[in-house]
Amino acid sequence: MNVAMIGAGYVGLVSAACFAEFGASVTCLDVDENKIERLNAGEIPIYEPGLEALVARNVAKKHLAFTTEFAAIIGGADLVFIAVGTPTRRGDGHADLTFVCAAARQVARHLRGYTVVVDKSTVPVGTARDVKRIIAETNPSADFDVASNPEFLREGAAISDFMRPDRVVLGIETERAAALLRALYRPLNLIEIPIVETDLESAELIKYAANAFLATKISFINEMSALCEAVGADVHAVARGMGLDGRIGRKFLHPGPGYGGSCFPKDTLALVRIAQEHQATLRIVEAVMHVNATQRARMVSKIRKAVGGSEAGKTLAVLGLTFKPETDDMRESPSLVILPALMDKGAIIRAHDPQGMDEARELLPHGVSYCDDSYATFEGADAVVLMTEWNAYRGLDLRRVLGLMKGNVFVDLRNVYEPEDMSELGFSYHGVGR
Repeated sequence: MNVAMIGAGYVGLVSAACFAEFGASVTCLDVDENKIERLNAGEIPIYEPGLEALVARNVAKKHLAFTTEFAAIIGGADLVFIAVGTPTRRGDGHADLTFVCAAARQVARHLRGYTVVVDKSTVPVGTARDVKRIIAETNPSADFDVASNPEFLREGAAISDFMRPDRVVLGIETERAAALLRALYRPLNLIEIPIVETDLESAELIKYAANAFLATKISFINEMSALCEAVGADVHAVARGMGLDGRIGRKFLHPGPGYGGSCFPKDTLALVRIAQEHQATLRIVEAVMHVNATQRARMVSKIRKAVGGSEAGKTLAVLGLTFKPETDDMRESPSLVILPALMDKGAIIRAHDPQGMDEARELLPHGVSYCDDSYATFEGADAVVLMTEWNAYRGLDLRRVLGLMKGNVFVDLRNVYEPEDMSELGFSYHGVGR
């Protein structure tokens, strides 16, 4: 089976490599010549555990290739996936479908024989029908179907999520399209992964609804963390007590500085805009977004209070900049809000991140000192702020940390360490909801 994947970004590259591992012949297409050159040279433009080896293995087996030449590849494909970016549109918060529409026109010009065009990007309800209209208008003689196949990949665990997902969602209109997609996903069917076949609109909405619900769980436990601090409760005990209820589940009940990344902020906003456009209300999702913004502001106040009420002139050793561990993604990371707010009031920032510092240099204000070694951040620091829970920060030599510091404040925004243990070592420890 021949598969064309339009877009060599995070979703496109991971999906292409995994389909190739399934045994399909996959070509990844992108208009970015530099990106394709890097991929053909064996350089992976994003950090994702296991991806470099997976790509190399399937390129060597000739199951996976990269090119900017659309015509021959699309013309010979059984399935064409559109996996391009859908960023938030400036001004109104809707998902920007510029790249999706451009890809649809490009596909239409080169279709030959029956082809299924599949939306893999996260797109608003109705996009698949728009893609169908664009292709039909651009190439009236084209023999094709359009399908929706949303992705549910977690950055840092994308390959395992693709290979052993909770489910595969297929929005389809015809049996011909369904047969090709079932054949492509047959390796997952063999291990009894549920495949949800539904209409186009439902498939598109499933992705947004799932992300909004997960964001809701995060914001809920963050609100509970504020209440726990006010009444003297332990948010971890509350989360465990809740999560053991099978109707709730323990995942995503982890307090912290708020959600970030490429999906939750963008998708919750887009879902609210979709609802407004269709005269529906999503008050819960609107509240989730508000709570997330409030949580970041609360973390600024927490750090300020921990260092004595003013961060002016204080040196803060910041551990972790990316929105979560095991990725170099800085998109909507809490650090992009929290650190500038502290710097505006005179804080001196010394920061370390295992993968995100190159990206952070482009996004954070000038004046941040980046350290290649995490222990270098502690030298002369008044306080430590643990922002992202990388494994490298879970086993710090805490006596060494304290010996390097000028002060003894440790603000743990991910609750990696135990308050009693930190106090015994001599730290003034501040967690979230504890």
